Amino acid sequence: MTREVELDITGMTCASCSARIEKKLSRLDGVSAEVNLPLNSAHVIVESDLSDDDLTAAVEKAGYGAIVRTDSARGPEIVDYDPRRLRPRFIGSLLLAIPILVISMIMDLKFPGWQWIVAALALPVVTWGAWPFHAAAYKAARGGSTTMDTLVSVGIIVAGGYSYATLVRAVVDGHRWAIPEDYHVWFEAAAAITVFLLIGKLTEDRAKTRATAALKALLDLGAKSATVLRDAPAQDAGAEHARTQDSRFETQVPIDELVVGDVFLVRPGEKIATDGEVLAGHSAVDESMLTGESVPVEVSAGDHVTGATINTSGVLEVRATRVGADTTLAAMADLVTRAQTGKPAVQRLADRISAVFVPIVFGISILTLLVWGFATGEWALGLHSALTVLIIACPCALGLATPTALAVSSGRGSQLGILVSGPEALESTRSLDTVVLDKTGTLTTGVMSLLNTQLTGPDFDALVRLESQSEHPVARAIVAASESRLPAADRTGEQAAAPGGAQRRDGVEDFVNIPGGGLQATIDGAEVLAGRPDLLRERGIEVSFSPAEVPAGATIVALALDSEFRGLTFVSDEIKPGAAEAVSELQALGLNTVLLTGDNAQAAEAVAGKVGITEVRADVRPEGKIAVINDLQADGQAVAMVGDGINDAAALAGADLGIAMGSGTDAAMAASDITMVRSDPRQIPQAIRLSRKTLGLIKGNLFWAFAYNTAAIPIAALGLLSPMIAGAAMAFSSVFVVLNSLRLLRFK
Repeated sequence: MTREVELDITGMTCASCSARIEKKLSRLDGVSAEVNLPLNSAHVIVESDLSDDDLTAAVEKAGYGAIVRTDSARGPEIVDYDPRRLRPRFIGSLLLAIPILVISMIMDLKFPGWQWIVAALALPVVTWGAWPFHAAAYKAARGGSTTMDTLVSVGIIVAGGYSYATLVRAVVDGHRWAIPEDYHVWFEAAAAITVFLLIGKLTEDRAKTRATAALKALLDLGAKSATVLRDAPAQDAGAEHARTQDSRFETQVPIDELVVGDVFLVRPGEKIATDGEVLAGHSAVDESMLTGESVPVEVSAGDHVTGATINTSGVLEVRATRVGADTTLAAMADLVTRAQTGKPAVQRLADRISAVFVPIVFGISILTLLVWGFATGEWALGLHSALTVLIIACPCALGLATPTALAVSSGRGSQLGILVSGPEALESTRSLDTVVLDKTGTLTTGVMSLLNTQLTGPDFDALVRLESQSEHPVARAIVAASESRLPAADRTGEQAAAPGGAQRRDGVEDFVNIPGGGLQATIDGAEVLAGRPDLLRERGIEVSFSPAEVPAGATIVALALDSEFRGLTFVSDEIKPGAAEAVSELQALGLNTVLLTGDNAQAAEAVAGKVGITEVRADVRPEGKIAVINDLQADGQAVAMVGDGINDAAALAGADLGIAMGSGTDAAMAASDITMVRSDPRQIPQAIRLSRKTLGLIKGNLFWAFAYNTAAIPIAALGLLSPMIAGAAMAFSSVFVVLNSLRLLRFK
């Protein structure tokens, strides 16, 4: 049985730490793991009988702490991370390092015994100030491996230890206070390395905080409590309860205790506690916090509402349909978390290189020392060069290159209403050359209206009664048109009149929804079939009409009673604002656009003409949509599919990149790689541009990190750099990568 476990990890300091934990977990039988450095967590998939204790033990064996996240009711969470935790060490080390550097590097300020003063000032810097690096290196060594912190720690210990050993040797040689200048000490290098690396760590911490800020804000949108209606005797109602008119009682319940089926009140100005169905009341709900839409949505009994949105006017009585991790808000946060946790191919390559990088650097450092010592006899200079190799090679920038960019990108994407399921989706956008777009709900509003009908009396009555069993936009348009012709007093009843005076009544039996085709049922003993003309023809029913009868862009609904064709009904929906602009942007990105729909060719061509698409695939059923995707892929094209319905789910899953509109079904969003929360077509090219921008930044970061280390190590080995300069350069490399990634926060 497959299960997923979330672990909160403590003690990680760099990408090598996360890679090491991931490797330890993945070595367990039936376990695959992805560790998230910015979020200090791990997502583990277990396909064996291993227990949670086995997982935490593996992490602890690697030298880190792990706690299984058991409170999954509220969905994904973020471990609090204090970006100021290193600030006292940095400030203290900086204040001590300044006089160390000044005294050590300015000849005129040197006085007899200056080495002892500098040694005293350096001691807290190389111990207390550098303690995070030493602790991380010890954890790695205890687990039998090395990390980037190992390089840093060893470099500081070698520089400091060599200097203190030099002072001891000077005393042994008879120099107690005034020590000759030929007894070289490197306290300034050890202090400068510590300060520069603490600057890099502080920048990392700040980047982690900013990268996860959007996700924290997303989670904080949710209500903290709900006013639940309980059935209880009057005498049981305490001061904290209020009696309602129907003898139910109001009680404040923490959001964690809310369960499916609970009925809760939402007053004006309050957040809706969780996803639910409105039982009573009428109001306008502000959904801008989740969707970005500025216009409130009118809701009344029977409508669905989303948790974390704000009730602006009337009082609503809502029944909870989803709670905790099942809510829309939790699903959005989970997508963001998954996007930050996974790794694209470029990072997996970097991880493999990092795994062998540290041992190679140690080997080069030792070789540098030996070559200088045996070839020139300059063992002190050789040690100086070997130390510089250790410092300059520390691949912090390499480790930061991908996770920082991914974290910032997914956070910025969530702010824009673009939810990326994982880094593999980012990789997919790089090679895309074709975007296939569904019509209804993607390029059009999906809110259909009745244009015209050839049906009258009992025929239209049968169509309305059949369509009233469906939630399809076409069905809603036909039913709404029939109800709009009734007097207002009759619209709230169980019957509705059809054009011509017929009444819509109960008596619909054996209802069947034919995916992508139409509807079928028995009504008052008659077999009723409605849908695409081709559907009726496939059932052996002759359907004939002139193209001139069909309004431009209309969807055709043909009706048959007892296998006899009775006439056509025409409905249409409007083009979404921004649809033409979105298509134009996609084409400007060099992408071919294809319209794919189950609607008739005439309606599809009309929409395609309005938005600027030249290639149209119409009258395509659900199984045909995935076939179209497969055909395009077989022709060598990398295909993105954009859709919103259940009938798009297979195509979304089968495409190289699936993009679901947020207004669509859960099945569509589950099958997709990217979800557009606002259902705005303009978000489609925006998502592709954000993904490509992120990939470009990752590649730039990795190039800088690789080029930096490749070029710097030989220079250091030749003795052309000092350890102090090496530490500054290495810290600058990390800062550069972080700042470069943070540019994504300005993406528009």
